[in-house]
Amino acid sequence: MADDDKDSKTEDPTAKKKSDAAEKGNVPFSREVPLFATVLATYVYIIFFLPDGLSKVGEALKDIFEQPDQWKLETGPDALSLFVHLGWVSAALLAPAFILFMVFGVAASISQNLPTPVLERIRPQVSRISITKGWSRLFSLPGLVEFGKSLTKIVIVGVVMFFVLKSEYFNAIDAMFSDPQTIFTRMMTSMQKITIVVLIATGVVAIADVFWTRYHWFTELKMTRHEIKEENKQSQGDPFVKSRQRSVMRDRARRRMIANVDRATLVIANPTHFAVALRYVREENDAPVVVAKGQDLIALKIREIAEKNGIPVFEDPPLARSMFAQVSVDSVIPSVFYKAVAELIHRVYATQAKNKRVR
Repeated sequence: MADDDKDSKTEDPTAKKKSDAAEKGNVPFSREVPLFATVLATYVYIIFFLPDGLSKVGEALKDIFEQPDQWKLETGPDALSLFVHLGWVSAALLAPAFILFMVFGVAASISQNLPTPVLERIRPQVSRISITKGWSRLFSLPGLVEFGKSLTKIVIVGVVMFFVLKSEYFNAIDAMFSDPQTIFTRMMTSMQKITIVVLIATGVVAIADVFWTRYHWFTELKMTRHEIKEENKQSQGDPFVKSRQRSVMRDRARRRMIANVDRATLVIANPTHFAVALRYVREENDAPVVVAKGQDLIALKIREIAEKNGIPVFEDPPLARSMFAQVSVDSVIPSVFYKAVAELIHRVYATQAKNKRVR
């Protein structure tokens, strides 16, 4: 079942899937990049800081061994003074290395992913202490890849160390009987050779691991078509529900519009297909406003309500069709319709005035 499910994940992960994974701390992260950064920091330290530091250490040791009378060890404070002196010398030698390791390590992590607090990583999970889960992780494809990378690094470093130490064997023996400053210089030369080869090896492994890590992360996040559909439903809503909601909203808007017909001043109709109800009151608007419009059954309903409330209905097919297509409800009519509508309103006012005189 797991293989079938994995085979069905043929679709690329969506932006939401990637974002959700990042929120849970599931981001592509290569462990080889910080290691490469550490080796690079070591190389920078050896080139720019170690020669001067070793020179100072050599001078301090030379001073201690050649002039031992300056360093009395008769009492405890004398020994403490000597240890404090050597401690400061050692601190001056190691402090740049510590700073470089910290800066390069942080830069290696930030270059892959920006740091974000993820509580999911520290949440207790039974799978982390499960022997079965641990065994499956150990012998899974990522576990085998990690084992291969570790084995490759061990072999490369071992071979390099063997050849470097073999070539420096007799020089190391001679250095034991030479000036202390010379010992450190020769040691630095050997360390440079070792570090360069290790730097190249870890760089190659880090580049390969970056591509592998991102490919594996992308593959693990792949989705099935069903998952994509479900995600779309969650983010955009179920199409059926949204269609139903739009239908309900249209019905409500239609009922509100029909309820406004009795406020109209006149209705312009295309006998049965279109109807546009207009309201014009000088104190309210400078131009007539469309309070309702409809087609077919709604048009008939508008005419029915208008006739029931004694609102004049004028049949003008071209004008009704044009206004229905160009003017929305609760909007003032465009100036292009002013003349035609003004004539109809004049007829309405004239009829109303005539009826008043008759009464």
